[in-house]
Amino acid sequence: MKVRVAAFGVTLDGYSAGPDQSLENPLGVNGGEMMGWVFPTRFFCRMHGKAGESEGETGIDNDMAEQSFVNVGAWILGRNMFGPVRGPWPDENWRGWWGEEPPYHVQVFVLTNYARPPLVMKGGTTFHFVTDGIHVALERARAAAGGRDVRIGGGVATVRQYLEARLIDELHLAVRPVLLGRGESLFRNLDLRALGYQCTRSVAGERATHMFLHRQG
Repeated sequence: MKVRVAAFGVTLDGYSAGPDQSLENPLGVNGGEMMGWVFPTRFFCRMHGKAGESEGETGIDNDMAEQSFVNVGAWILGRNMFGPVRGPWPDENWRGWWGEEPPYHVQVFVLTNYARPPLVMKGGTTFHFVTDGIHVALERARAAAGGRDVRIGGGVATVRQYLEARLIDELHLAVRPVLLGRGESLFRNLDLRALGYQCTRSVAGERATHMFLHRQG
């Protein structure tokens, strides 16, 4: 079992989300440019019901997207990855970005300061809202994963917290040749070398360079 981040978009200037997330801009303003490598892939198109058997691009980027879902037994998400709602939940009407059948198909643990009952969705996804912090969320995710990997899905603040705690074993970054200028920086004031991370592999894709970092020791 590994704790890993996979297919996590990063721009050349180090941002992994644009500013001002909203319903219209789930990845922040201009944030979609950061994930432009995955949108044309067959994997993404099929996941979102936009392609038939022969539609969408194959290649290295597609392979990387496919591999990011292999052997994942549970997910951990930050509150912003679940939706744009801030503060106390006004009601339970918001059910995520993905419609009634999210792409996870396993148990997903959402970090939040505000309690909410579990949300059961179609396709095997259940969202659990964890108010006890990153360590409790990881304990619950590991138990739910049944020996498979736990994937930290983001957003930026969540990945940074798990990196700072040295709890991530593998970090797959999809580096895009674009500049955001502002937004949420993945690396700001984060000394990955001191935390024991090293880049062990680099693969050039069609629209991104895929960098793999592993925690040593």
